[in-house]
Amino acid sequence: MADIIKMLEQEEIARLGKTIPDFAPGDTVVVGVNVVEGTRKRVQSYEGVV
Repeated sequence: MADIIKMLEQEEIARLGKTIPDFAPGDTVVVGVNVVEGTRKRVQSYEGVV
């Protein structure tokens, strides 16, 4: 089962065409999410500890 999940994750990463950095428990990450409000677009950042 874990092999199937790993395979699907690799396919999704390849489809996105981006590299995902390695991170581990205890690391702080910042994720930017594109938010559309009517005709306005902005990036909302979320920060947290893995």
